[in-house]
Amino acid sequence: MTIGIIGGGASGMAAALAAAENPQAQVILLERQARVGRKLQATGNGRCNLSNLHAGEKGYHGENPAFARYALEAFPPEKTLEWFRQLGLFTVAEDSGRVYPYSDQANSVVDVLRFALEKPNIQVKLGATVDKVRKVPEGFRLEFGGETLECQKLIVACGGLAGTKLGGTMSGYQLLRSLGHRCTKLRPTLVQLKTGWGGIAGLKGVRANCHAAIFRDGQLFRESSGELQFTDYGLSGPVIFEISRDVCQGKGDWLCRLDFLPEIPEEMLKEELLRRKTTALPASELLTGILHNRLGRVLTQAVGISPNCPISQLSDYELFQAAAAVKGFEVELTEPMGMDCAQVTAGGILTAEFDETTMESRLVPGLYACGEVLDIDGDCGGYNLQWAWSSGRLAGAHAGRSVL
Repeated sequence: MTIGIIGGGASGMAAALAAAENPQAQVILLERQARVGRKLQATGNGRCNLSNLHAGEKGYHGENPAFARYALEAFPPEKTLEWFRQLGLFTVAEDSGRVYPYSDQANSVVDVLRFALEKPNIQVKLGATVDKVRKVPEGFRLEFGGETLECQKLIVACGGLAGTKLGGTMSGYQLLRSLGHRCTKLRPTLVQLKTGWGGIAGLKGVRANCHAAIFRDGQLFRESSGELQFTDYGLSGPVIFEISRDVCQGKGDWLCRLDFLPEIPEEMLKEELLRRKTTALPASELLTGILHNRLGRVLTQAVGISPNCPISQLSDYELFQAAAAVKGFEVELTEPMGMDCAQVTAGGILTAEFDETTMESRLVPGLYACGEVLDIDGDCGGYNLQWAWSSGRLAGAHAGRSVL
């Protein structure tokens, strides 16, 4: 039995290894790029946040997030880490539950998977862009680069559109559509957000721990705490990625309220600023020792305080305005960055058209899909890669009729 797999990313490699556990299965993995795992190699700023100890159904989204439950329970984080350990990878978990390779290098994850693919019944074809898939009586006929491949089972693991510079593609959606499947609207998620605030450029590169709350038409939409990074176009960093899903999608006024001292009450900050009225330092130093120097200067100017005015001459009202800015600075949000900057795609092929216990199509027997190409996306922090491993293993195991 020949099993064709389109896509050599995380879910595709997991599917190939699971399918190959049946020694009678011949697995052919087709990857359009020059090497497998290219997007995987770039995740987590090159560290590869490969799982999260807390990954469960509640951390996932889509029209039917419950679709992910069976795969995640069949191959949960603890089984995933044991699987990687058997492949030769040492891992370490942070207090947050995020799991990284012990080497702190994504290359380590890609390498152990690449080495594991070197099995007698797995063939990897690189630079193989599948242009067409047809259902034939014996199974499927794939066309790529002037070649054809016939297989009895087919797993589509092409990934999503996000990260186009690293290999994000529409091909998985297009191939599955050609076989009768439907796709939801695709949107970027785990993505940076643009702002209309003119002062943002002066903060490019500044990082700050904060609480970020996003509002739509005055109503709280989503909130989180963590590290924020300012860019010349807007807001980035883990705290933004965590709450970026569906921000600025649809009509409405969107803004982000930032508390740069989430663990310090505003009254305590006011007392500290009043105490500083005894100094002759200029107002540009009002928040020195409290915030990043550049952030402090920008915030004081944003509330109308002249940077050259001595702190001793500031009114209590002006000091309280500065404190309010530190505890609740608001910036208008205009739009998310595009798919080329996004880490993950929200939306995808309708999960209602697949069996969640096998990942097999309900429309086309012998056809499977896994990973990001389906309408499932996870929270920031290893959830999306856990879905890739879990769904890929499930699809591969059932396509190869092996045991999980």
